[in-house]
Amino acid sequence: MVKLTVLYDQPEDPAAFEKYYWETHVPDHGQMIPNVIKLEANKAVGENPPFYRSADLYFENMASLQAALEHPVGQAAVADLDTFAKDRYKVLITEIQPVKSLATAKA
Repeated sequence: MVKLTVLYDQPEDPAAFEKYYWETHVPDHGQMIPNVIKLEANKAVGENPPFYRSADLYFENMASLQAALEHPVGQAAVADLDTFAKDRYKVLITEIQPVKSLATAKA
């Protein structure tokens, strides 16, 4: 399994960011990307976090991620990032490597 993570820097206008993110980007783009197994939207907590938000999109494998990004909906989702987060986001693609929790295993 692979995960595409979008890391959002602090927006200039958090209220405008949140409105666009939840009313337009997520429903019109994020939730429509093909091949996504799971989608998570995360908001940073604590004092001065290094990022404002992150979004995690999980795919079965790299081929399914690449197909999603080549699909018109995936391309539109990527292009839309510049609508509300221009120059204020980073993308990280990782391979999921599950690790069992020792605390859970001992319980």
